[in-house]
Amino acid sequence: MLFHVHMTVKLPPDMPAEQANKLKADEKELAQRLQQVGTWRHLWRLAGLYANVSVFDVADNQALHDTLMQLPLYPYMEIEVTPMCRHPSSIHADDR
Repeated sequence: MLFHVHMTVKLPPDMPAEQANKLKADEKELAQRLQQVGTWRHLWRLAGLYANVSVFDVADNQALHDTLMQLPLYPYMEIEVTPMCRHPSSIHADDR
């Protein structure tokens, strides 16, 4: 199943820079690994915001939940999820 996920990160302003940098580095490592295996199909930064829109390709709602809960920045995120399905006019065979 494909899911459109909008994530906004809200780190506490008083979080030590070293802690914030470690969380960001860990997040990047996991995000890249999930992209390499095809779970995190698209990742787009929203200009001017500490936010992104992403497309995840997972088996079901529970798999998405479990994936998002792994993210090191998860405790500091506001997340909106929209399930997606293939549009009949799409010319892309990998839209499922």
